Amino acid sequence: MTFTIDRDTLLNNLTILQKGLPNKTPLPILTAIKFDVNEDHLLLTSSNTDIAIQVFVDDKSLNVVKAGKVAIPGRYLIEIVRKVNAQKVEFQLVDDNLIIIRADRSEFKLKLMDVEDYPEIDFLDLDQPVVLDSQLIKTIIKETNYATATNEKRPILTGVNFKYNNDNLYTVATDSYRLSQKNIKLRTHSKTFDIVIPSKSLDELSKILDTVHEDIELYINPNKVLFKMNNILFQTRLLEGTYPDTQRIIPQEFPVVIPFNKEELLQAVERVSLLSPKDKDTNYNIIKLNLRPDHVVEISSTNNEIGDALEEIIPSGTVTGPIIKIAFSSKYLVEALKSFSSSEITLNFAGEVKPFVIKGNLDQDLLHLILPVRID
Repeated sequence: MTFTIDRDTLLNNLTILQKGLPNKTPLPILTAIKFDVNEDHLLLTSSNTDIAIQVFVDDKSLNVVKAGKVAIPGRYLIEIVRKVNAQKVEFQLVDDNLIIIRADRSEFKLKLMDVEDYPEIDFLDLDQPVVLDSQLIKTIIKETNYATATNEKRPILTGVNFKYNNDNLYTVATDSYRLSQKNIKLRTHSKTFDIVIPSKSLDELSKILDTVHEDIELYINPNKVLFKMNNILFQTRLLEGTYPDTQRIIPQEFPVVIPFNKEELLQAVERVSLLSPKDKDTNYNIIKLNLRPDHVVEISSTNNEIGDALEEIIPSGTVTGPIIKIAFSSKYLVEALKSFSSSEITLNFAGEVKPFVIKGNLDQDLLHLILPVRID
């Protein structure tokens, strides 16, 4: 097996495949990237227990002298290609377990893994795709994925629920202390589905989508979902179980509505939380919001060991409703605010011990909910 290829082209594709390499694995062969070298293209594969990635490379710089299959240790290969300065890289198999990589005056000899040990990756049969804009998927991930649970007490909550019915895509994430949901009307006419995609898989997909600007096809079965892009297949397992009905915890009426400039509120919350005490359950910083009779909003924190902080904010518009005092995690509010594109947002309160909802003037399809903390 011998071929040469443009170094930048190879590195760009290896960077995508790196996202499928495992940190730890009981199967050492999965630390390799599988190369299927054909006469006019390369098929490169990486996989861990959660995701599998395959890249099709038919760049004009590719020159295949002899076809073949090898499994090259992934992280060493990526570092070598990243560090060399050559315009072209040559790969030459010298015997069954050794490959020579030449780049200008550099030469590396890498011991190979047995390609026959590499598991056959079963990518989904391609029929009846759901077609979505790549930037829409990236936006959904940005606006929901941060709200997933990080511990495994309830594994179903470590993913984002994607539910499609009657031309509506409904996406929601919650860790049971906060919630983010986005509803989108779609052009596609697909069969209904209700799936939960692991948060870590969505993080890796989002990084790949930075370089993708065309529509993406989704192929779904009960156990996994395949995202098909230009020359990339990205497949992830799905979480098992039924996602909880989150609609019932969203209040329908809000006696108190306070509009804010998003950046002003965000900066004030970040300053006040510098001195705020930690919540005993979540270990997150707790701050208080107080709407005064003169409609000035106070955001404060009281820490018996360190000291106090207080900010006054003038709402950006007309305040609706009576005075209210409520305490909550500053981290949850900061992360929610950062996910909005809107410059103006509203905090909508159903009561001092009920969840409150954040909405943005430019994000009509987006809603965030945060549970308050009881004030002693």
